[in-house]
Amino acid sequence: MLLTTGNITQPHTITGIVNATSHLMLTSETIDAFESMDQLFPDVEEKMKQKAIDAGADGIINISFNTEVAQLQVAPKFLVVTGYGTLINFSEE
Repeated sequence: MLLTTGNITQPHTITGIVNATSHLMLTSETIDAFESMDQLFPDVEEKMKQKAIDAGADGIINISFNTEVAQLQVAPKFLVVTGYGTLINFSEE
């Protein structure tokens, strides 16, 4: 399964778009532990990869990630990572 943040030169057909989100609640003891966001990226990648496999794709190109700290008024902070990309199948020549 090809995963890349860029495009590729190999002939391919675009078959769709894939996205996935993962989040982590920060408790009051860890409210400023933003390095915890790093653990969310592999989780999002794995979710995207599984969705691509389920869709029969050969890979995902042009992957991008968005990060957000969601602060609710009466609740703790949430770290949120969303990934999205383009599903492809390699073309037969």
